Amino acid sequence: MSGGVDSAVAAARAVDAGHEVVGVHLALSRMPGTLRTGSRGCCTIEDSMDAQRAANIIGIPYYVWDFSERFKLDVVDDFIAEYSAGRTPNPCMRCNERIKFAALLEKALALGFDAVATGHYATILTDASGNRELHRASAWAKDQSYVLGVLTTDQLAHSMFPLGATPSKAEVRAEAAVRGFSVANKPDSHDICFIPDGDTRGWLAERVGAETGDILDRSGAVVGKHEGAHAFTVGQRKGLNVGYPTDDGKPRFVLEVRPKDNTVVVGPREALDLSEIAGSKISWAGMPQANPSQPWDCDVQIRAHADPVPAVAVVRDGELVIRPRDPLNGVAPGQSAVIYVGTRVLGQCTIDRTVSAVPVPAS
Repeated sequence: MSGGVDSAVAAARAVDAGHEVVGVHLALSRMPGTLRTGSRGCCTIEDSMDAQRAANIIGIPYYVWDFSERFKLDVVDDFIAEYSAGRTPNPCMRCNERIKFAALLEKALALGFDAVATGHYATILTDASGNRELHRASAWAKDQSYVLGVLTTDQLAHSMFPLGATPSKAEVRAEAAVRGFSVANKPDSHDICFIPDGDTRGWLAERVGAETGDILDRSGAVVGKHEGAHAFTVGQRKGLNVGYPTDDGKPRFVLEVRPKDNTVVVGPREALDLSEIAGSKISWAGMPQANPSQPWDCDVQIRAHADPVPAVAVVRDGELVIRPRDPLNGVAPGQSAVIYVGTRVLGQCTIDRTVSAVPVPAS
């Protein structure tokens, strides 16, 4: 129970369904008072009290479990390491993968619980053979199946999402108000919870450091200087010190970050279009594709709120290789590519490499 409206209603619905429910709030920071600024951040003392008030109304036991050290190691430190390697990680997916459905689930099972229920908007269905499958929520505008794409078959077997069939967030808030929850109109949290002011560049600069380096064009020519490669992400346009106008009068975008030589590669917008993405860290959310070494049709989603894109996927040489029917735009290594077949989440990979749809011009 995060202290928000979704998890409060999810807990109440689990009780209504006849389950024996215990509310657990995860303490993810040793300095909880610093992690919320309005609708930004989460996990403050205020949030834990909001969760406790909801648990009291529902009539269930409530505990706070300290996962701050595990969160630092598996989410925060991973975030820093990925940016240091020139990649763009998704900390929400890491939190689901390593905290909520790994560390938390492991402890819950050890204590005799059967499942972890959360307020995520996603649905678990069972096929004709009894296999559990992860599907999109009924309300696509609120669907959160993307950030759950890292769940494994074993984790799905012990997961519950009571809000998955709810048509809208407004209905959840209305239900919370009827139940007397004080969080009925509490704002949703946004951005990265451990960077509540939203200044990712400044936060990283304090932890990674900043060193001046070159900004290159696709041919390797130096076109400008930067003050720290970690501050740039693929697709970024603002903050590039390359002069204006450029030779062709068009703006430049970040195409690649190379931390080993502390350089940033920029180019035209069309060079962001990708004809292929691939990753070797693959997981399947339930039963895998029947014959993954043979190409199959699917949809790929590369951000939590991105539209799915028709694609062809295949597992080849240990990689999940995805070729979109139309070029993907502005995808960075470190992001997660989640594969759907219809509404079902089939699995995902962390993107290791990309292939531009626009060849590098001859020098």
